[in-house]
Amino acid sequence: MRKTVIAALVYFGLVLGTGFVLGMIRVPFIVPTIGERWAELAEMPIMATVIFISSGYILNRFPEIQTSTRSLIAGFLALALLICAELGLTVALQSETLVEYIASRDKVSGAVYLILLAFFALTPRLRLAKVLSHHSKTNNA
Repeated sequence: MRKTVIAALVYFGLVLGTGFVLGMIRVPFIVPTIGERWAELAEMPIMATVIFISSGYILNRFPEIQTSTRSLIAGFLALALLICAELGLTVALQSETLVEYIASRDKVSGAVYLILLAFFALTPRLRLAKVLSHHSKTNNA
């Protein structure tokens, strides 16, 4: 179980770190040009790609999570960490209460963001079959 927690921490760190860097570009440079909704929506395909790559990385780096249950645990633990970190940072950096922050979210980009969070939690499990089939092909070669 220890390796599952470490995998979740790595997954969380990769995705949060990328989101933080993109946010540092999005907020001062892109939001003033095209608005918050469009800037957030433009960032989401990049984040989906980072999620996809990062989930493959943890599956390869931590073979202990290459089971249905452990890959789901890693994904959902990483999701819990991500939500706590994002909400904590938002409340701390924007001087808003949690309720104010949630109420201020754009309905369109906020809905897509929720879908992206589900994708984040489930991608390690969804990619598991592909990683396992790749490993069996390389082991049989």
